[in-house]
Parts: sequence; structure tokens; C-alpha cells
Amino acid sequence: MSFAARLAVLGLFASIGLGVLAHAQDSAEDNYNKKCAVCHGKDGLGNTAKGKKVHVKDVHQNMKDSAADMIKAVTDGKGDDMDSYKKEFTPEQIKALVEYYRSLGE
Repeated sequence: MSFAARLAVLGLFASIGLGVLAHAQDSAEDNYNKKCAVCHGKDGLGNTAKGKKVHVKDVHQNMKDSAADMIKAVTDGKGDDMDSYKKEFTPEQIKALVEYYRSLGE
């Protein structure tokens, strides 16, 4: 492989790595707004078109669920109503997402 080709491959891997690193450093609020707010709403009330379609409960009703149950739902998904995020977020990021969501209900 020529030097230029090696340099191009190295640049590609570096840009992919930086993209992953940037995503990993997003705050829980940023991740929530990018992935969760489409259904749950930025305020956690679930008053979005998609949230109404899948009958999302408002954050105050969901506060009856334990943090562990919420972490499981985010990690594993909820059938057709909610995607699994275990491939997109680390366990620490999922915990932070749940903590952020729960803070909307306080």
C-alpha cells in the first residue's frame, strides 16, 4: 500500500474515532434531546406526535417505576414502542439518561 493510501486510511480511522469520542462526551441532556425527546418531549410530558401515538406516559407517572426498571427499558427497549439503546450508549450513559429524565419529574 502506498504512503498516500496508508495516510488516507489512518485519517479515516482517526475521524471515526473522534466522532465516537464526541458522541460519548455528550451530556445526558444532549443525548436525551437527540434520542428521547422525540417521544417523551423535552419536558418529559410525552406531548409529542410520536409520544401520543405510542401512548407515552408523562414523567410524573413514570416516576412510579424504579430507576433500575427505567434503565432496563432504555437498555432493552419496550417491544415495538421503544427501541433498545444498548448498542448506542454505554451503561453509564444510560444511567445518566435515566437520571436526567427523572429530574424532569421532580
